[in-house]
Amino acid sequence: MVGSAGMAGRKERSDALNSAIDKMTKKTRDLRRQLRKAVMDHVSDSFLETNVPLLVLIEAAKNGNEKEVKEYAQVFREHANKLIEVANLACSISNNEEGVKLVRMSASQLEALCPQVINAALALAAKPQSKLAQENMDLFKEQWERQVRVLTDAVDDITSIDDFLAVSGLAPQDSKNHILEDVNKCVIALQEKDVDGLDRTAGAIRGRAARVIHVVTSEMDNYEPGVYTEKVLEATKLLSNTVMPRFTEQVEAAVEALSSDPAQPMDENEFIDASRLVYDGIRDIRKAVLMIRTPEELDDSDFETEDFDVRSRTSIQTEDDQLIAGQSARAIMAQLPQEQKAKIAEQVASFQEEKSKLDAEVSKWDDSGNDIIVLAKQMCMIMMEMTDFTRGKGPLKNTSDVISAAKKIAEAGSRMDKLGRTIADHLLSCLPEQ
Repeated sequence: MVGSAGMAGRKERSDALNSAIDKMTKKTRDLRRQLRKAVMDHVSDSFLETNVPLLVLIEAAKNGNEKEVKEYAQVFREHANKLIEVANLACSISNNEEGVKLVRMSASQLEALCPQVINAALALAAKPQSKLAQENMDLFKEQWERQVRVLTDAVDDITSIDDFLAVSGLAPQDSKNHILEDVNKCVIALQEKDVDGLDRTAGAIRGRAARVIHVVTSEMDNYEPGVYTEKVLEATKLLSNTVMPRFTEQVEAAVEALSSDPAQPMDENEFIDASRLVYDGIRDIRKAVLMIRTPEELDDSDFETEDFDVRSRTSIQTEDDQLIAGQSARAIMAQLPQEQKAKIAEQVASFQEEKSKLDAEVSKWDDSGNDIIVLAKQMCMIMMEMTDFTRGKGPLKNTSDVISAAKKIAEAGSRMDKLGRTIADHLLSCLPEQ
């Protein structure tokens, strides 16, 4: 009787330990997902309208304004550094070794090309009438744009399309809802008769939509033609051939009406409907892409709960959010926007709570000769290191280290589960038959 009671007590404690481990594994997975999406958020923003700094630099050079060229050269250099830094950051969350090599090589080539482009602009600014200087500038412009395309495609190849679509503003639970945010800004600009704001935001929407279409269309090349690819490509064609031209037409009409003296009236409802269709079109693309995903492959952000509205939304992208060349991923994390920090902090707080429960459960057991308890304590140590990372301290230095730590926890959890099942089977075999 005493033996049976003892085994029952051990089984209860073992169940509690397994439950604590399961919860901790889930929290670790959630934290890893938040870190991954934080990186993808930077990828989504940085590889949008990548040619603007270059075009501004060239325009200043053609005008022979050497002072402006030097100023815009600094902007161009910072933009190039940001592309390179974000590309390397994307490498830290990828397991695609060959793809990572290609990204790093492309980033290195872009870095080497940057000063050559600036020198070509300075030469053109010094002699704006020189045909040779103009041809030289055109040559480097083509090289730069080609290299940026190569880097963009390489980064796309090592990142998940699901993550990209989520942070492009299609997952309502994300800290940034880019498309919805931009669409609402566009409508607000129209209502406030802000011509510059309207034109600028509409340009961002067109650029983001074009990027989504390019990424999704390229992704479909990886699949055999069939019902799935047809549905996805049908959604992209609808956005590209029907929705975006209508949106562009409405924007041009609005800009023309507001720029008139006096300003001409226009149909605001038509503009809002065209804007709404952009949001709906991109959302439909994401739904089509997720059509073949299993429930296990989806996360909470894949279930939409947010509706379109026209309220003002303040962008959380600030100048403090810029990536500086040479920073570690941990330093980059410290510079994330406050909403992203809050999201990760929430995960960490929950992570800490589950760790405390696991610590309390493990402390009840003697680890002498007990492999399960040894594994559990190892997991607790790794969890503490991951928590320290979010505070800017500890042995983990970058996102890759955090992901590696999460993998170690998952591996330890698998070994623990196997040991637990073996012990449970043994206990059951020892119980007297009723």
